[in-house]
Amino acid sequence: MNLEKRLVLSEKQLDKNNLAIENEVCHVRSEGFSIFYGANEAIKSVDITIPRQKVTAIIGPSGCGKSTFLRGINRMNDLIPSCFTRGRLLYKDENIYGQYTDPVLLRKQIGMVFQKPNPFPKSIFENIAYGPRLHSMKRRAELFDLVEESLRRAALWDEVKDRMNDNALGLSGGQQQRLCIARALAVDPDILLMDEPTSALDPRATAHIEDLIGELRGQYTIIIVTHNMQQAARVSDYTAFFYEGVLVEFAPTSELFTNPGRKKTEEYITGRFG
Repeated sequence: MNLEKRLVLSEKQLDKNNLAIENEVCHVRSEGFSIFYGANEAIKSVDITIPRQKVTAIIGPSGCGKSTFLRGINRMNDLIPSCFTRGRLLYKDENIYGQYTDPVLLRKQIGMVFQKPNPFPKSIFENIAYGPRLHSMKRRAELFDLVEESLRRAALWDEVKDRMNDNALGLSGGQQQRLCIARALAVDPDILLMDEPTSALDPRATAHIEDLIGELRGQYTIIIVTHNMQQAARVSDYTAFFYEGVLVEFAPTSELFTNPGRKKTEEYITGRFG
């Protein structure tokens, strides 16, 4: 795609995006935001406004840039030496990639749950207490209250309350993923990023995670990457469709799936490619 066509598409994206969330409070906004791996432009001049305390799903075929964009929001891509960005990505109207942004504090405010559960090889209690301890919470009684609250929010407390000293690796896959969600919630984030959080889970565990997303809606801004369009339709308020690094369409989920505004979106959601 040449630059002129990309700029035209970017303007159309921004116009539709503004219409899509005109009654919402902005939480994350990108302006001509690109992510490069060396010479490869993986995310191409994206304009999007993500509303506060809603669930936004990011869909698209494999390799379209979904996870790259998601990881850009809390600067996880900084760990890749060849990666750099252009344009602006704003959180609460502050540039995430500004020279005064502290990535460690940013990741406290913008937590992340990965595709494969990754609990620490520690007790259930220590998994949740680890983050708060890093941020100067030392008193065990205070920590225990926070651990219990976080596990309750992740709908896991009743299953593990008598096993707090057990190794977290002994939990089932679905329990481990909810533990990772509880661990992210323990440091009181504003935003929760989820990178295909159920792709390694069975249908029952997947249903638990989807129910949990529904319970957390309205308390946190949740941005979820999913390859499962049915899941996006079930859990999200808004959906963004990416294709070859370009944001093709962003709209309320019900609108995007029933009346897509672009032909490429319609082709993807009807299974003509992907």
